[in-house]
Amino acid sequence: MCKHILNAQVSIRAPCCKQWYDCSECHAEAQTHPLAKTMEMAFICKKCKKAFRKDMTMYEESDEYCPHCDNHYVLEAKTPHAVVGVEGEDARVDARMLKDDRVKQVQNRSIFVRDDFSDILG
Repeated sequence: MCKHILNAQVSIRAPCCKQWYDCSECHAEAQTHPLAKTMEMAFICKKCKKAFRKDMTMYEESDEYCPHCDNHYVLEAKTPHAVVGVEGEDARVDARMLKDDRVKQVQNRSIFVRDDFSDILG
């Protein structure tokens, strides 16, 4: 599971150390050497779990799909990013000001304290 690209569809085999990584940043974190460049890349589809090779010199639009299951693996990468929210603007964040009808409201039931004088005959 790649922590750099959230929607990674394939794993890539690094030509320098022959190990599988989800992205080049995962390779940089795990290894001390730089990622070697190559024109023939090996992939493993994360949907069907089958390996395949692609020649990057003759890469076409139809090569964006897994040859085994037609999974579209060339997608715009979704990377995680920090979100700063202002507390109090969104009711989902701070719901202290909202009245919840499911909670029974405390009523002051006394004959000595009268807030509503509309029911007194007079």
